[in-house]
Amino acid sequence: MSDTIRRTGSCLCGGVHFVVTGQPTRVGLCHCKDCRKAGGSVYSAFAIWPRDAFETSGEVATYGTRSFCPTCGGRVAWVGDTEAEIMLGSLDVVPTDLAPEYELWISRRETWLHALPGAEQFEHDRPRAEDADPPAPRPLSDAVAGD
Repeated sequence: MSDTIRRTGSCLCGGVHFVVTGQPTRVGLCHCKDCRKAGGSVYSAFAIWPRDAFETSGEVATYGTRSFCPTCGGRVAWVGDTEAEIMLGSLDVVPTDLAPEYELWISRRETWLHALPGAEQFEHDRPRAEDADPPAPRPLSDAVAGD
């Protein structure tokens, strides 16, 4: 029997299911405007898995880089060439063993929310490991001068 962790999740109506295997490469919180608008909350809690550790079934629709269920609108994942980002709230079992290691877009964090103790803080996006310099600004709705 394998001791590899296998986590399942789905959208609200159950029309889209997914599985992630193994441990995520990182776990974080994001306070950017896009995450706030997409989730209807003041921040998003997510985990990143390698792309090959993510499997999905069911019909999904997309908006930009985000995929969601076309029936209930429940967000499923962001899937890139090498990574899959899963919202922690979409997992079937509460992932009590996963704690955010960093926070993004803290300049947009609500004043009544405090920094997560022990978590690395980033004013905007987190630099990618392969980048020697911070990443170039991406066309997010947050990229407005005067923030």
